[in-house]
Amino acid sequence: MKTALIILFGAIGAVITLLIILGAMSRSGKPPGLFQGHLSKCADKPNCVCSEYNDDASHYIEPIANTDIAVPAAIAALKTVIADMGGAVQTERVDYLAATFSSPVFGFVDDMEIRVDAHQGMIHMRSASRVGHGDLGVNKVRVEQLKELYKERVANPVFQVPPLTD
Repeated sequence: MKTALIILFGAIGAVITLLIILGAMSRSGKPPGLFQGHLSKCADKPNCVCSEYNDDASHYIEPIANTDIAVPAAIAALKTVIADMGGAVQTERVDYLAATFSSPVFGFVDDMEIRVDAHQGMIHMRSASRVGHGDLGVNKVRVEQLKELYKERVANPVFQVPPLTD
């Protein structure tokens, strides 16, 4: 009985140590960034969703149709929504945002990237875990939540569109 308990506690300790190490590894990474003006494709793991490639059915998620709002206003609204969701914007360009979200327990970091395509009137999103294989659907849920909150934000009559700048 004592041996079984020692083995059990040893295994639990090893799993916790592994999760702490993986959490630390995820904090040292960076988002993949744009590749030839588009979001990167998802790797062959179920811990990523992306709206940029509709030919990748296992990772595809619908983009946001963005026909009625200027790019600067869309970026401003997206930054606010990301902050409201607990994310932190790491990189901001005219039509691109990269943000991180961290899990509360082991500090696992997930990347969310957003590209506003003014020509197509779409907002493309990619959300992926930095480490591990699966994510229990967390990234898909996060993107769906972002889409819903963004739509609410821009539909709000109080929402102010910032002036266009050169």
